[in-house]
Amino acid sequence: MANMAIILKILLGLYQMSETQISIKPNNHRIYKCPSDKKIELLNKIISENLHDNILVVCSKDMQIIKDALTNKEIKVIEDRELIKDKELSCDFLISFDMPIKNIVYMARIAKTKEKAVMLLDESEQTELYQIEMLLGRAIKQEIIEGFEYAAPAPKEEVYGRKPLTKVQIKEVAKQRYEAKTQEPKEKTYDKKPKREYEDKKSYDKAGTKKDFKKSDSSDKWAKKNKTPNKFLGKDDNGKPIFSGKSGERNHRHDGTPRDKYDAPKKVGKKINIKARKPKDEE
Repeated sequence: MANMAIILKILLGLYQMSETQISIKPNNHRIYKCPSDKKIELLNKIISENLHDNILVVCSKDMQIIKDALTNKEIKVIEDRELIKDKELSCDFLISFDMPIKNIVYMARIAKTKEKAVMLLDESEQTELYQIEMLLGRAIKQEIIEGFEYAAPAPKEEVYGRKPLTKVQIKEVAKQRYEAKTQEPKEKTYDKKPKREYEDKKSYDKAGTKKDFKKSDSSDKWAKKNKTPNKFLGKDDNGKPIFSGKSGERNHRHDGTPRDKYDAPKKVGKKINIKARKPKDEE
């Protein structure tokens, strides 16, 4: 909770700070790319080359470790919290050893210097630099000092034991593929396979023997058969006629007599006589 209160005070103080307090020129404000394990070495190098300046080293943490590692013990090293509290603190050359606790705190750092400011930036801290540049309203020039470069990326592993293709080889492969596509298409030959006979469970009888569909027992199932005439056998107790076939009632009358194929209607409609009218000219 105490740390949060200090941060809030810092932010409130920075909110009231105007941009006119930053007096250094953009050309004197730079970033040195350097891996974290080489920062102490680079810090000692920069200090040795600028002994005539009033140098101030600022860090967000590990202040005592940095002090012990310095060759020149007279150089002042402070943390961000102390820098904010000391309103009268100033220097000619400010060195930021790492990223501040908050992006806006960096504005308070460079406000303390009159001439120059540099920051030692590890590759992992590059993503946080964008927010600081947004606050400044401009990009900060970055430089690489020989011997303090970022580690070169590891070469990509060979896929299936093959070496990665060069640009010339990639162009050659692309050219061959293009020429292969533009050539006349070759006639495709397909292997004609014999059609399989359709076999399923219905192809076998209960005994497991394969049925012969060509000579099936039901081949004459739909053949026309000679039908025996339907005879009237009499009436039952309810007076309903009984016939020898199933369709007796449809083909016979209720009295047992056969029904004709076509019975003409008993009632005939009215006849209408229509006389043809004479044309008007003849009238």
